Amino acid sequence: MIHPSSVISKNAEIHKTTHIGPFCIIGDGVKIGKNNNLISNVSITGNTVVEDNNTFYPFCSIGSDPQDLKFNKEKSFLKIGSKNKFRENVTVNPGTSGGGLNTIISDNCLFMVGSHIAHDCIIKSNVILANNATLAGHVEIDSNAILGGNSAVHQFVRIGKYAMIGGMSGVEKDIIPYGLYTGIRENLKSLNIIGLKRKGLTSNLINEIKRMVNIIFDKNDAIENNIQKNNLHSANIQEINEIIEFLNLSSKRGITAFVND
Repeated sequence: MIHPSSVISKNAEIHKTTHIGPFCIIGDGVKIGKNNNLISNVSITGNTVVEDNNTFYPFCSIGSDPQDLKFNKEKSFLKIGSKNKFRENVTVNPGTSGGGLNTIISDNCLFMVGSHIAHDCIIKSNVILANNATLAGHVEIDSNAILGGNSAVHQFVRIGKYAMIGGMSGVEKDIIPYGLYTGIRENLKSLNIIGLKRKGLTSNLINEIKRMVNIIFDKNDAIENNIQKNNLHSANIQEINEIIEFLNLSSKRGITAFVND
């Protein structure tokens, strides 16, 4: 169903099961899959692909030009998976030639009122951005991470899976998986204990992970040396292996340190 007040490009591809409410705008290169719901006053433009069962609340702007002065109208893309919720006034920009031309959002994410996803970001599944959380360009967020309200993430920062960013925080370096971060230009406060419990880990295993993370970030030596000399590669704990893998990947911003306690 398409409300007669909406403006739909003849070149857009929209599945017949998708509902488009009043005063929406759908641009030329847009492709929208099954059972999506555009409640009202939603703008989807650019080379944007929306898969299935997403909900867009009023005044979302999806696929408009990147807020990047280097953007020169190159053909870039925005890809949105399934079962995501975009609340009121959410903005999402496509990629640029400087970042691979793609902004990608996976499945089952919640973007609360006023949150912003800039160009060339990659967001995995089950991520939550609370009200007014903002991502600069080229940010990567792994699955099940949560960003608190009014938090801001610097360009090129990576945020690991199950990490938690507290409200009103400013993040300018990478956050390891399962890390808990609050503040501005601070260190990690702890592990995201609530996230680990939600994942089903026991208290004993959580304590062991925290002990190993303390070893990894021991200030008396470099991180890679701490991992090697303590043979943490063979710990056979999935979460530790994921943290080590994250640390071994290239980082443009550096790693946010963990405060040993």
